[in-house]
Amino acid sequence: MSSRNTSADRVLDAVYASVLAVGVRRTTMSEVARRAGVSRMTVYRHFPDVTSVIAELMTREFCDLLDAIEQEVAALATARERLVEACVLTARRLPEHPLFRRVLDVDPELLIPYVFDRLGGTQEASIAALARLLEDGRQDGSVRRADDASPVAYCLQLTVQAFVLAARITAERSSPQAVEDELRRMLDAYLVPADIPRLSAA
Repeated sequence: MSSRNTSADRVLDAVYASVLAVGVRRTTMSEVARRAGVSRMTVYRHFPDVTSVIAELMTREFCDLLDAIEQEVAALATARERLVEACVLTARRLPEHPLFRRVLDVDPELLIPYVFDRLGGTQEASIAALARLLEDGRQDGSVRRADDASPVAYCLQLTVQAFVLAARITAERSSPQAVEDELRRMLDAYLVPADIPRLSAA
């Protein structure tokens, strides 16, 4: 969990603690105010309701994770390697995030709108990051050229999302490492120009 100094972030930290303790459905604005050590009016000054504050918390925490992964892969030689490895690490680490695990354990229905109805802040941020890496790949020649990178970034996000949501099934039905290797091969084959050798799965 990130810890920051603004009152809005103290509220989000309090929401994080409440969700881990009692789940999303049982988190109230009063409980958040108590944990944050602020008045309810202060909480409402930043967020109109519990739904909005939960959405903002998930965006903050999951985007922090995506930023950390992007920094971790920054030293890889080509944009394609960075892009593939960022996707693989996201598919591995997002299901392990304490907030994601808690929502999945206690309030999994909260994820349904982000699968069937709309994109959330984290998904939008992920697509934007993928688009940046795709452009880097076009510049260094490691990623195939596309007339419009937007659908490519969107398809990559959808692919990673599927692996994230299936992580528990994967752990039961297969070797997570083997599936991760296959994801790496699949993404590399999707992105590599025809005249460039593909990445190994190691």
